[in-house]
Amino acid sequence: MERREPLQNLTLTWQSAGGAAVALYGGAYAAARVRRAPLSALLREAGTLLALFALWQLVGHLSLMSAEHALDRASWIHRTELAIGLPDEASWQAAVTSCPAVVKAANYYYASMHFTVMIAVLLWVFVRHRARYPWVRNTVVITTAICLAVQFIPVAPPRMLPQEGFVDVAAEYGQSVYGGAVGGMVKVAQLSAMPSVHVAWCVLAAVAVIRVSSSPLRWLVVLHPVLTVAVVVVTANHFWADGLVAVVILLFAYAVQAACGRRRARRASPGPDDAEVAGAQAGEHVTTGS
Repeated sequence: MERREPLQNLTLTWQSAGGAAVALYGGAYAAARVRRAPLSALLREAGTLLALFALWQLVGHLSLMSAEHALDRASWIHRTELAIGLPDEASWQAAVTSCPAVVKAANYYYASMHFTVMIAVLLWVFVRHRARYPWVRNTVVITTAICLAVQFIPVAPPRMLPQEGFVDVAAEYGQSVYGGAVGGMVKVAQLSAMPSVHVAWCVLAAVAVIRVSSSPLRWLVVLHPVLTVAVVVVTANHFWADGLVAVVILLFAYAVQAACGRRRARRASPGPDDAEVAGAQAGEHVTTGS
């Protein structure tokens, strides 16, 4: 079978990403000092995204619980899914493993489209719909932060369960974004299957495009989450449950955003007492003028 060097999604370490984020924040501050507001805003937002990525990379090397039971947790998730009647991900994968072209395309999609689509959507909203950008950016930050907090509990991906019928197709084709094991030990970064940030981000990107754009073609973006969910399943990188939990977290992020929006609206609008005072003052003004 054809072998290749491991396919890397993004090669920045958490240290280099964090350093770049600090540099971008410094550039944003300098641009603001010389009254380059658009450049300052762009550098600040880029720094925020890199800082988020640095945190992601760091969490991939840490855990609150022992990684020894990550496989047990994954097996429990699989058994529970089957018990409640969800389709077996292994059967979905088996349906495509006989077609190498489909498998390779799925591996490439998993490795490349996750960040590419999200960065493209954020850049598009920032440049073309600046007023809506904070809503999209804050949703990304809230969703990712919660996903990272959950990932402190190590959970192995399905591809690490060959006894359940899963195959690590990315490793077989030399397309793994994680590389091989080091000294026979599995990298902790691979034990962050729950929840699926891939699913959270693809749904978030689709919702952002549909809500922000007015083009009738905006509905085509729905293909991205559909393809992503199919890809993460057939590559055995995530269970259905990983995606479902990610969507619940995303919905919570939207609820937080909506609650904050209502609170800001209440603060901005005059209360009943303010309205009465304003009405009384207007009445006094009319009386005085007459």
